[in-house]
Amino acid sequence: MAREGDSSRVVAYGAEQRVRVPALRAGWRTQAFVHWAYPPQAVQALLPGELVVDEYDGAAWVGLTPFEMTGVRPPGVPGAGLTFAETNLRTYVRNGDGQDGLWFLSIEVGCPLMLAARAVGAPYHPGRLGLWMSGDTVSYAGSRRGGRPSYRLVVRPGDVVRPTERDVWLTSRWRSYTRRFGRLWETPVEHEPWPLAAATVDVLEETLTAAAGLPSPAGEPVVHFSEGVRHVRLGASRPVRTGPRRS
Repeated sequence: MAREGDSSRVVAYGAEQRVRVPALRAGWRTQAFVHWAYPPQAVQALLPGELVVDEYDGAAWVGLTPFEMTGVRPPGVPGAGLTFAETNLRTYVRNGDGQDGLWFLSIEVGCPLMLAARAVGAPYHPGRLGLWMSGDTVSYAGSRRGGRPSYRLVVRPGDVVRPTERDVWLTSRWRSYTRRFGRLWETPVEHEPWPLAAATVDVLEETLTAAAGLPSPAGEPVVHFSEGVRHVRLGASRPVRTGPRRS
């Protein structure tokens, strides 16, 4: 369990590794972070055997993170790249060696080309997604192909904050895990630290958590907003060599 002063569970604010040869470059812009605390056993039931749910203050955390992907392109490809909306439902895990990372419960995407990442188990779902600003609010909405599940979120960004340990824990991760072909895979990422602001929710309607197999969120969410990061370098996915370990 992560607690103040427990250095074994502190998450790095800046990238933990260099991605010297990226498989993809992009920016992640106009991002909201909406997090709910869950009983750890409810989330552990959705994970593969090689991963253990990571905890903060005795809880597992599930995040709804809509944003805009900008300048998406392989390295060396000229031009501005692609821009499209994406929304992740994610949780936080550790592998058998204790390395922290993300596990995606679902990924909604408005660009069919991203479905190629299903080859390593990334749970991409095509759909219709949108993001727009009006006055001092930012709105996100989307529905998976076929009409369900769906979400609608309106946030009101506030003042820039100096990140606390919990803020960093909820937003900063430098690898994600997937499972495919009977193996666990790791995808490293490098970018500048998230600039974070406080935020409040005006509207929140979603069925993504239920579709992922989770009970309805209980309690008020923890909410952040970020203008985003511009220099994202995603590395090639690679098999994880560690064996299964659950605690």
